[in-house]
Amino acid sequence: QVLLVESGGGLVQAGGSLRLSCAASGRTFSSYAMGWFRQTPGKEREFVAVITWSAGGTYYGDSVKGRFTISRDNAKNTVYLQMNSLKPEDTAVYYCAASINPYASGSATSYNYWGQGTQVTVSS
Repeated sequence: QVLLVESGGGLVQAGGSLRLSCAASGRTFSSYAMGWFRQTPGKEREFVAVITWSAGGTYYGDSVKGRFTISRDNAKNTVYLQMNSLKPEDTAVYYCAASINPYASGSATSYNYWGQGTQVTVSS
């Protein structure tokens, strides 16, 4: 069992930055691929970014490429999402997710554990 707790969300103006953190419980954190997804009311959960277990691979959704950076610190059992040049359309609840597949893809069905989400609101 893996417990994921996100933090770092909030209100920011367009063009600003936020860093989300996701703290994970469990001794096998380093073996999981970790992803970030986001969701707005009435829409499906959207893939944002994923990082493989060894941090050797990172992949991003098209809408955030060049603006967001995912990273992880296995010693701290934490994954981060640095969000720069934020736009109003980035407003969503952001979820952290863990997959027992160390090379998980951007499909939400690939993930086994989910956090409760943190709200990010970008004002214009």
